[in-house]
Amino acid sequence: MRVRDIIFAVKFGVALPGVANAHVSEQGFVLLLPTGAWSAAGLAVVVLTVLALALTPQRAARAMFRPRVFRAPEAETLRTATSLLSTMVLGALVIIGLDGPRNPLSNLMPLSLWTVFWIGLVSIAGVAGDLWRWINPWTGLYRLIGPARPALNLPERLGGWPAVVIVTGFFAFLLADIAPDDPARLAYLIGGYWLLTTAALIVFGETWMRQGEAASVLFAQYGDLSALRLSAQAGIGAPGWRLLERPISLSAGIFALVLLGAGSFDGVNETFWWLAQIGVNPLEFPGRSAIVAPTLIGLAGAIFGLIVLFALIVWIGLALVGATARFGEAFAVLALSLLPIAFGYHIAHYLTAFLVSGQYALAALSDPWATGADWLGISPFYVTTGFFNHMDSVRVIWLTQAGAVVIGHVWSVMLAHRMALNLFPKGRKAALATAPLSAFMIGYTFLGLWLLAAPRGA
Repeated sequence: MRVRDIIFAVKFGVALPGVANAHVSEQGFVLLLPTGAWSAAGLAVVVLTVLALALTPQRAARAMFRPRVFRAPEAETLRTATSLLSTMVLGALVIIGLDGPRNPLSNLMPLSLWTVFWIGLVSIAGVAGDLWRWINPWTGLYRLIGPARPALNLPERLGGWPAVVIVTGFFAFLLADIAPDDPARLAYLIGGYWLLTTAALIVFGETWMRQGEAASVLFAQYGDLSALRLSAQAGIGAPGWRLLERPISLSAGIFALVLLGAGSFDGVNETFWWLAQIGVNPLEFPGRSAIVAPTLIGLAGAIFGLIVLFALIVWIGLALVGATARFGEAFAVLALSLLPIAFGYHIAHYLTAFLVSGQYALAALSDPWATGADWLGISPFYVTTGFFNHMDSVRVIWLTQAGAVVIGHVWSVMLAHRMALNLFPKGRKAALATAPLSAFMIGYTFLGLWLLAAPRGA
């Protein structure tokens, strides 16, 4: 055999198709990182937290979340003003969405919704508190022109179920719509939602903001994770202390489970594993329009499956202490302890998107009509993704994401234990009742860290 034939045979053999895990952008570097060791370390932190709480005296466990309460000045006039300003900003964004540039990376409508609101403000809420009560685009206008009395009273037994339905629809749009970042499409959607919420406010009054307006409920729940509360009954304490003061509400617990289930599926549906389940080649992704039905089914399955699994876990815990009669109360209370997990994963999942899209948002703010203007004086401005091309910066990003996941789970373990002390004042009984929940949280830690390192193809 001639040398030329040998070389040809080698080249042909190398070119034969095979199975390979392909990563794009920073994921190529993630493959080279010791994520297995780091994940094991994060998992160990959560396990040690569970063990430490089991040995912590009841008095010390209660003291961890005991707040210091103080009085703060009312600021209703200021809240009305900031809400009115938000209404004007929203109106401008709708106009830009309809009449501005068609490129979603140049139009402030999608950048404001997905980057500033959904990633930025939601992430800030868990640290700084409920910002939405200050900047929502409804209450200011309602207080100026709304009726003195609402036309109808929203039944209290309805709870927050309207918000549960709306937030589920929001996730369905985010994950399954064929063009969720189309500027005009978003402008019509957001404008319509503003009108419907305004109508609901006029009919039901501000009760609708607590029971039906999904963003208000979301910010209120994540805002309760903050250590600081600034209101007439202000206070400061361990992060999450305000969740202990919430009235028991099944719909609030389900809302928290929807956030966690949908947020988790938002990461799962990008992985090679999920694409293999629905018969999609990740290296030849056919586009969102080809997987609308599987995505909706997967989302529904993730939410429903988590609710059923959590209910089973709570029931087993109660059975261990002979208190299954308190299932409804325990389910509603302990579901809120999962909020830090949902919040931590929200930060971890969207961090890389924010690092890039935040730059596009700044550029669009300086030139909202894409005419070459430079309102902020930042020209020349170039969006960079160079930090995804260096091992050192990718390591920092991945560890930050993993840190958010681990901290969220540690936070949830501590909250669940403290909530259980309200249900079962005897410390041993509380620890035993939450043992299955602690095991669930340890398993969920593994899932969250696995998602950060898993190959993605969509």
